[in-house]
Amino acid sequence: MSASRYATVGQSVWIAPDGRQVPYLMRRLLPAADTLPTASYYTVQPGQRVDNVAAATLGDATLSWLLADANLALRPTDLAVPDSIIQIPQAGGGTSFA
Repeated sequence: MSASRYATVGQSVWIAPDGRQVPYLMRRLLPAADTLPTASYYTVQPGQRVDNVAAATLGDATLSWLLADANLALRPTDLAVPDSIIQIPQAGGGTSFA
């Protein structure tokens, strides 16, 4: 599993008015809420960072983006709310992180 949420996103090139070619990543859409199988749930502790939650629950701190996808958050840091309960997805079980 890649540590980047953009690993499977395609690339394209925009041609500027002066003829320069500007490469960019295509749009990445969040998966539908019911497409990521749930492994468990986790209660965020006060002061806890989402990368620490990812390390503890998924075995890799760089997979915090996966927690964001499973909880339909735009940024992983949106999940760092004390006492909130977040969904922990099954690693490799969804369409956006094969």
